[in-house]
Amino acid sequence: MTLSLLYSRQAARSIAKKLAPTQTRLLASGDVTTLQPSSSRVTYNNIQPPNRRFIHSSSSTSPRQSTKAPQQFSPFQHRSRMLSTKPLSPDNSNMASVTPTPSDPQQFMHTTGASDAVWTHLHPYSANPTFPSLSKDLSTDICIIGAGISGIQTAYELVRRGKQVVMLEAREVLSGESGRTSGHLNNDLDDGYIEISKKHGEKGAKLAAESHAWARDRIGEISKELGIECEYRKLPAYDVSQYPRGTKEWQDEEKELKEEADLQAKLGIESHYDPNLTVKGWTGKIDQRGGMVVGNQATFHPTKYLAGVLKWLKEQPNFQCYTGTRVMDVHEKGIEVLGLGHKSVEIKTEAGHTVKAEYAVEATAIPLQKLSIITELEYYRSYCIAIRVPKGSVEDCLLYDNAEEYKYVRLTACDEKDDYMVVGGCDHKVGQEETTTRYGELEQWTRERFPQAGKVDYAWSGQIFEPVDYMAFIGKNQGCNKIYIITGDSGDGLTHGTLAGRLIADEIDGVPNEWESLYNPKRVGSIVKVLPSLVSHDLQINTQYKRFLQTDITDIEDLKPGCGGVLNTNPATQKPVAVYKDDNGKVHKYSAICPHLKGVVCWNAAEKSFDCPVHGSRFSKEGICVDGPAKANLSPFDEAAEKAQQGMTAWAE
Repeated sequence: MTLSLLYSRQAARSIAKKLAPTQTRLLASGDVTTLQPSSSRVTYNNIQPPNRRFIHSSSSTSPRQSTKAPQQFSPFQHRSRMLSTKPLSPDNSNMASVTPTPSDPQQFMHTTGASDAVWTHLHPYSANPTFPSLSKDLSTDICIIGAGISGIQTAYELVRRGKQVVMLEAREVLSGESGRTSGHLNNDLDDGYIEISKKHGEKGAKLAAESHAWARDRIGEISKELGIECEYRKLPAYDVSQYPRGTKEWQDEEKELKEEADLQAKLGIESHYDPNLTVKGWTGKIDQRGGMVVGNQATFHPTKYLAGVLKWLKEQPNFQCYTGTRVMDVHEKGIEVLGLGHKSVEIKTEAGHTVKAEYAVEATAIPLQKLSIITELEYYRSYCIAIRVPKGSVEDCLLYDNAEEYKYVRLTACDEKDDYMVVGGCDHKVGQEETTTRYGELEQWTRERFPQAGKVDYAWSGQIFEPVDYMAFIGKNQGCNKIYIITGDSGDGLTHGTLAGRLIADEIDGVPNEWESLYNPKRVGSIVKVLPSLVSHDLQINTQYKRFLQTDITDIEDLKPGCGGVLNTNPATQKPVAVYKDDNGKVHKYSAICPHLKGVVCWNAAEKSFDCPVHGSRFSKEGICVDGPAKANLSPFDEAAEKAQQGMTAWAE
């Protein structure tokens, strides 16, 4: 079903010549500026999918609508947003209120970015349980790759059923996207049930509502059972228009919200439309009252919860976990036909060890493979700030607006005086847009509506994996019988990851589960419905190979300390080089070619990482792979780079 092309370097250059009429340059400050065609430097696409809440919208476009020609409708609806260019201060320093933290040489072993999420405020990385690295070959019932919410919840369900489970993690536990979430637990799904029902029918939409409700409640049950204090609580969710009350645009979006509420109620969700909905604490001049009210939703502190489950697992005799153990290959061995013969799974690690298992579960956010499911997903960065508000001054709820620049809001504990308001949004495709202005927009949006807001203490970003038909891929991988995958969070990864634990445990045990067909990675019907948009997506992705002819910098001396970029001044004879100049001015050079499908990475100034614009793989400033589908690191090109990578992984030895 995939139409992606594998390019040789020569073919990529040929295509790039036709696709790069304008280019940009990464300035020494870390900013990006567009240059004329004669400048021979890089530009990134700015393709914006339609509205997220709700994507059947027919109302007028946002005031920030691009002046470019409209894009073809895409199935990847909910995450890319228009951005304001208005600075918050004369020097456009939109993170001035965030107190910088000292550089940690092991930062990318703890998490996927240079920034820390608000969850570290009450639960530092040092509070997570620790495990050894794998130093020998093993055999087990089930091997789970990945120690985030999908892997942990799956391990919990399987261990509870008496299975022998081995978990492998390339870095530390909770070092992936589970530690960078905003912590919403809901079955008021991001893509909207009107659109979900178009792809999966009303029966499929009902199964989605029921399965996410189960996951929402399951986290509450486990936290109570294990005695985990993680701020788990039930609360309402509010969906409001992006437009001021009384305008025609507001009326159009309120009509859509009412239609969505009616369908949700029909599906069994506690949802209704309230034309006078008011959020306590929203006292700013912008009046967006009225909207959809969804009851019985939830939120929690994600890393406190997951660390608690891991601590319980660590005490179980049928569970083992190994960190600092990067998996490079997962494959089935043997022959099994019509119940005759036997297949098993072998998992190979970077250090040369083998784990033999009856089943393997790739809970790695994105499968460890080249194509197939990979091309049925789209990859986004999403941004969050944690801003102080006086305790009790804002209603404890989940809040969403219906804008192109869609925002999502919740509260979490700060101290005796204040709560943190976690405000997120401003998403864009990985490696295809500038990254540093997003936090400023989130702060401005918050202060305009909640004038009691104080200081911004945390600002961070995370990765979103958006499936073509809105539902995650959970189950047996395509072409496999013993290898399971969990991917395609669609912005609801916490509940997707939790329900995956039950679904996969049921499949391994041979227990019928009515959710199976909805999340089956081998499903065809819903994919066929969006085939034209899937083709358009693949073509847009392939244009990113134009970076073989582009350079971000012309001289390493242009880089300020703490900045990076790609040097590609002679693409006809030399490979592009990913360059990072550390805080002491020392230069580190790596291959700029992503090990997955050979895209050329670009510098993410917000997170100090190298990001691939093709399929979203990301690498730390030391070239360590922190987000797949790539499995390997960027190859070091000099001694300084090699030592930096060795220093990052030395803790696991």
